[in-house]
Amino acid sequence: MDAALYWSPETKLVPNHKHEHLAAVEIMKLNHIIILQNKVDLIREQAAIEHHKSIVQFVKGTPHRSSSGPNSFDPRHNPENSPIVPISAQLKYNIDAVNEYILRTIPTPTRDFTSSPRLIVIRSFDVNKPGAEVDELRGGVAGGSILQGVLRVGQQVEIRPGIITKDNEGKVRCRPIFSQIITLLAERNDLKFAVPGGLIGVGTRIDPTICRADRLVGQVLGAVGELPSVYTELEISFFLLRRLLGVKTEDKKQTKYVTKLAKNDVLMVNIGSTSTGGRVMNTKGDLAKILLTSPACTEVGEKVCPQSANRQALATDRMGVA
Repeated sequence: MDAALYWSPETKLVPNHKHEHLAAVEIMKLNHIIILQNKVDLIREQAAIEHHKSIVQFVKGTPHRSSSGPNSFDPRHNPENSPIVPISAQLKYNIDAVNEYILRTIPTPTRDFTSSPRLIVIRSFDVNKPGAEVDELRGGVAGGSILQGVLRVGQQVEIRPGIITKDNEGKVRCRPIFSQIITLLAERNDLKFAVPGGLIGVGTRIDPTICRADRLVGQVLGAVGELPSVYTELEISFFLLRRLLGVKTEDKKQTKYVTKLAKNDVLMVNIGSTSTGGRVMNTKGDLAKILLTSPACTEVGEKVCPQSANRQALATDRMGVA
């Protein structure tokens, strides 16, 4: 993500899930944030002013982590210094002001068009209607965001990890999927090529059964032979969030803090668009080795985000794969 619009409804002071959103902004090290104070048409002026003060108080003391390290902070991109724009999305009040802030405060990111193309799959579809004739059948469609490079119609592509199976000995086997790009779609626009930024639908010759019901979610699509390797074990460098998010305690005043990672802890590991289980094999300081329940296509230096296995709260952030 290049930036974030932090949405705050006027009907509530600060909803609980906003704590999680603010933590996510900190984890991702987003440098550009605009806070939107929505539904101003539903309350009086004085109530809007009080809500504005509650937003300022809420984001106060949440310094942004800079790219130089997990313990470094960049005061220039502190959420506390982000603009707060009162709007009404329903009546489109101040939407022009939001557009102006986006243009003035969020620089156009530099895209990588020269590297080998890589797309993370976040959706996959079977676009064929029931009862379609054989001649009318089309291959599966993968939807996602291009991280780098350029995809072109007619290009040969590879999808990893691909089809995952287990042999007689219980060892995991991955068979990459090879296909050809037939169509590229952005909303309803047919494209000849697609570049990084936004969401792209990639029509292929893949058996539509494989793409049905998001079965390709978490896979990586790119040029043949140029995708990252597939891993079942990760060695990570991490740091913990200070407290659990999204967890209710009996004593509402008591904060539940994150405990240290320990051997045999079970985690849910998020890598790109992949979510898979993992077990901590060993820890040493801020390093840990995790055994994944299913393979993941990733590379050294990529961020991953483990969380507790029962999905109660984010457990760690800013992890690098080795």
